[in-house]
Amino acid sequence: MSVNRLQFRAAVIYWRGPAPFLFAAIPAALAADIRALGSAVSYGWGCIPVSAQIGEARFTTSLLPKDGSYLLPLKVAARKAIGPVDVGDTLDVSLDIGTSR
Repeated sequence: MSVNRLQFRAAVIYWRGPAPFLFAAIPAALAADIRALGSAVSYGWGCIPVSAQIGEARFTTSLLPKDGSYLLPLKVAARKAIGPVDVGDTLDVSLDIGTSR
């Protein structure tokens, strides 16, 4: 297991930001750990590249900072691989900070 790996449960939310999207809201209790791990790999605006696994689905994306924590984008391709995903669902997430698979 990587020292940059975090595992947690996250609620699926809808946020109509620059583009309407579904996100997994990272628990606020992990925000400081993510900031510390991501400080060396952040590429601007606080975005942090990650590899995520939800169920059997693995995908790469970047965490977006929001309200003191982060959001994990659930792109259409990722949602198709995960299975039915909707607002209010809770997902078990494994996240590798600053890596890609």
